[in-house]
Amino acid sequence: MPAMRAPMNARCSLVVNGQTLRVSPGDTSLETALADGVITPMQGLQSGLIMGQAAAPAGRRLAARARRAENPTVSIPDAAPLIHTPKAPARPPVRRVGSVDAVTALGPRVLQLVVTLERRLPFEPGDQVCLTFEGGRPVTLAPTLSVEGGAELNELVFHLRGACADDLEALFGVVPTPGLTVKAKGPLGNGTYRPGGGRLVLVAAETGFAGIWAIARAARYIEPAREICVIAGARDPLDLYMRPALEWLRATGVNRITLAADRHRQRPPDVRPGPLTAHVPTLRTTDAVHASGCASTIGAVEVLAAAAGARFYPIPLPPGA
Repeated sequence: MPAMRAPMNARCSLVVNGQTLRVSPGDTSLETALADGVITPMQGLQSGLIMGQAAAPAGRRLAARARRAENPTVSIPDAAPLIHTPKAPARPPVRRVGSVDAVTALGPRVLQLVVTLERRLPFEPGDQVCLTFEGGRPVTLAPTLSVEGGAELNELVFHLRGACADDLEALFGVVPTPGLTVKAKGPLGNGTYRPGGGRLVLVAAETGFAGIWAIARAARYIEPAREICVIAGARDPLDLYMRPALEWLRATGVNRITLAADRHRQRPPDVRPGPLTAHVPTLRTTDAVHASGCASTIGAVEVLAAAAGARFYPIPLPPGA
């Protein structure tokens, strides 16, 4: 029913939903219906107000208002940001000095870089560390474990794209040869593993599996009963270097593991075709979603998490990593 305003010099009566209303001068029919409890405001989308049938009359009638220049309007606040990522407690970064221990191949185009520090750098699975090699530029990466699960306390292990150590020069500004001095600062980032309730959904693109593998392995020890879902993908199936790690997860009870590749060339039967995000399961509001990879992958997974109202924790990869 459109809102009508009563004349200034008279009172009028209206019948709304079978009830007679007397509209005072300066009031609209909408204001009077709200005051008498015939209709009532309800919460709508984005917490805005919409009008609906009242469940019960209002406790008291609103006082008559002076004349207003225009009819009242109902406004809806601006939409909230896409998703609110819960932040970990602030932890001051620590600086350490070390050197390159080894650069080995994990696959045709994937390398493992091991840095040995003079003292252990405290960080949690899913954290990131800023590396600066002597003569190079700072790069932020997620330390992990070898695909077999090993790492010393004073070691930092990284998974990087490249066929040989020379391919890493574009990333670091220098070739990380054994013995080269490196400075490490961390922990950084907001993708830290947080023990707690709800399913753990881990999405890894390419060498983004590094941070995801650290989280998955820690969760199997800390929360062995927690449900875990792992989705790992690459453009080329030859770059799915993480099979030994996934076999360990299967052996410890993780049943929902999906491999995906965009290209069909030499695609094994257990590797699904298509983009990585096409294989993310239907998310729940209670899920904790960690995603690591390029910006486009993280953005796509963030949209899925936002639509479901799930918690989202990104672990971004720098270009070329």
